[in-house]
Amino acid sequence: MLSMTNLTVNKKAYSVDVSPTMPLLWVIRDIIGLTGTKYGCGAALCGACTVHVNGQAVRSCNFPVSGAVGKEVTTIEGLSDDLGHPLQQAWLEADAPQCGYCQSGQIMSAATLLSKNSHPSDKDIDTAMSGNICRCGTYQRIRNAIHIAAKIKDAK
Repeated sequence: MLSMTNLTVNKKAYSVDVSPTMPLLWVIRDIIGLTGTKYGCGAALCGACTVHVNGQAVRSCNFPVSGAVGKEVTTIEGLSDDLGHPLQQAWLEADAPQCGYCQSGQIMSAATLLSKNSHPSDKDIDTAMSGNICRCGTYQRIRNAIHIAAKIKDAK
């Protein structure tokens, strides 16, 4: 059964007529039209669909839209209008992506890490990012980018 659902995504209000159990990913991509968040596995295992709900990283492919009502959802598009977020700058500097498919989920997970730990060790990064899969294997570049982002944040 469909119902009108009010959401805040990237600080903008939306009213969508969807089933409360519809995954947030499909609302973000297909209803709202923000395609930066990717579908990867559909089972919350790969991390490509990671977004923030009230600042916490969640896998939007299995997170029901009803769980986002009254909360702030942030997608990769909401981090910065101009690639000015430290992680986006660092991703470019470190040449982190190869195919790029996983990068929005990687960046969103890294943003949660840096919000909790402004100077993560390699082990901290590996632990925090372990649920995000990169099929191209750019894990070293991703780790390096997170370290660069921490330095950029310090300089601001």
